[in-house]
Amino acid sequence: MTIDLGMPAASEPPLDFGGAVLLVVDSIPPGRVMTYGGVAAELGSLGARAVGRVMATEGSSVPWWRVVRADGRPPAGHEAEALARYRAEGTPLRWVGNGRGPLDYRLELAVARWAPA
Repeated sequence: MTIDLGMPAASEPPLDFGGAVLLVVDSIPPGRVMTYGGVAAELGSLGARAVGRVMATEGSSVPWWRVVRADGRPPAGHEAEALARYRAEGTPLRWVGNGRGPLDYRLELAVARWAPA
């Protein structure tokens, strides 16, 4: 997937960084994930934190649970809700700690990581 932030068609407004982030996130298939840094890299940026800011302020309209931290942790503060979505989508998980709490899992990035073609 290539996101062109250049000249839009005459009838289309240009995409800003936030719009481009949301477009990439919306393209992540069920059961797959990208890291914040991966989304940024897809846009030719090193701004993983900027992706996080976009997701925190504008990300509720896209599958936000499919964007995870580099160590496989789900979005902070949304671990329990994300876990239910991962289970529903069959996203590969691995259990850490005692495996009993909503924070005791990570995404299996070696299997679940997705990169647009």
